[in-house]
Amino acid sequence: MNVARHSPTDPPAAAHLPQGGEDLGFAGMTRADLLEAWTAYLAHGRRRSPHTVRAYGATAARLLDALGATDWGQLARTDAAALRQQLAHRRAEGLTNASAARELSALKQFIAFARERAGMADPAPPRMRGPRVKKGIPRPVTPDDAVNLAATVHEDAAVEWIGARDRAVLLLLYGAGMRIAEALALTGAALPLGETLVVTGKGNKQRVVPLLPLVRDAVADYLAKAPWPTGKADPLFRGAKGGQLSQGMVQKAMARARITLGLPPSATPHALRHSFATHLLGAGADLRSLQELLGHASLGSTQIYTKVDAATLLDVYRNAHPREL
Repeated sequence: MNVARHSPTDPPAAAHLPQGGEDLGFAGMTRADLLEAWTAYLAHGRRRSPHTVRAYGATAARLLDALGATDWGQLARTDAAALRQQLAHRRAEGLTNASAARELSALKQFIAFARERAGMADPAPPRMRGPRVKKGIPRPVTPDDAVNLAATVHEDAAVEWIGARDRAVLLLLYGAGMRIAEALALTGAALPLGETLVVTGKGNKQRVVPLLPLVRDAVADYLAKAPWPTGKADPLFRGAKGGQLSQGMVQKAMARARITLGLPPSATPHALRHSFATHLLGAGADLRSLQELLGHASLGSTQIYTKVDAATLLDVYRNAHPREL
């Protein structure tokens, strides 16, 4: 296929899109039809999170706009050169390596979906390597800092029940290793809280996490002070106006608390989940058990915490040993 030449800053042109899709019986389709089918597949067929559906939908929309594709047949014939040009254009807009890698993954999945819809014998997307992404080591906070952060958001809140709410959320993240989205998705159906809690994580996969008395007491304190009753279908954690609490509000409360405590910017709500994992591993938890508690699909995702623990031990050694390394 002939490919038009462009500089990396030029938007990809429709010349990358092979013609001939009209013979596959997709006449009358629109851009909106393609995007609706794609996002519906992600949400219901793959059970992706709303955030992923939005991000992958936006990536697909940009590709459709660049190529001018109007049906699955045309889109299915998109090759590696077209994807490379699209990625180059996005990199010129300032995408980092990590974001570019995610963008390429979304593009390849979209093309594979289009090829399946077009009835191609080989639905595999074009082979293309993404940019290398160096995996950073999570930066946990200490057990004392985790508890102090939760206490500080409580003390600093202008409204008592909101402070109790934020404290309960942060203790759930640290005490049970939950993702912030998992904690905020909880409803009144989880009540009354017991020694364990069933959590629905990524891909609608469920796992059981333990709940410490400190965490249960914090949630009970918040519920006793909250101005609304909590029915089984109601969000467990509510915003100031009664709707579901947003992640942004929790992040802002923790940002204020870490400034008060003099902690680094890495002390985010997600760092509390990292702390949960790191501290359990340091106390002797095995990787398989930790994988189950965190809800990781693969053991490889959990193994990064062995590096975190080693890095923590090295920091302790450096700070405590009389001779500088």
